[in-house]
Amino acid sequence: MRSGRGLPARPAVVAAVGGRRGLTPDRRTGTLARMPEPTLRLATPADAPEIDALMKASIRAIFPAFYTAQQTASSEVHIGHVDPMLIEDGTYLVLVSPDDGSIVACGGWSRRDKLFSGESAQEGRARLLDPATEPARVRAMFVRADRTRRGLGTRILDACEAAARAEGFRMLSLMATLPGLLLYERFGFTVRSHGPITLPDGVLVDCAAMDKPIS
Repeated sequence: MRSGRGLPARPAVVAAVGGRRGLTPDRRTGTLARMPEPTLRLATPADAPEIDALMKASIRAIFPAFYTAQQTASSEVHIGHVDPMLIEDGTYLVLVSPDDGSIVACGGWSRRDKLFSGESAQEGRARLLDPATEPARVRAMFVRADRTRRGLGTRILDACEAAARAEGFRMLSLMATLPGLLLYERFGFTVRSHGPITLPDGVLVDCAAMDKPIS
């Protein structure tokens, strides 16, 4: 893998209409009104179909700015699916819209050694990590394409860090796809290595291994 210093330039992702986080135009007054914040809660098994659909839709909408059509299609199949272990462990979170009850973002952390979904070598890993010597994992972060740049990913990361800290972990680690790099860097993660993961169909997808101390 290449050093994080050799990262390719990242295309900008267009922010959602409305500009400022949590604000939306009021048609009656022409001013910006504050939107109710989505509710953060633990995911349940009943949420799995909606989470799966959100992951796949997010990949289809956001990945083409960073990856080829082949990489995007393969990622939708092999990366964009729910890991039931995260829900069963009670470490996976969703943000729910106050307007219609739909899930607008998801993500979580894990006390187990599986780092990411999509590569055959990662599947089946379920060993419990040692909080004193190993980092907790941040897993499967996705935001609906029309809700990006509104702080939803940061809210999930804050909750993950707090939960991992409460269980004695001192570090967080993750495997980032390119669309998430800016979010993770702003949250305090550092790129440790950079290079492709190999999906089950042989498609290579550029990613970055990152970590941060728990503050």
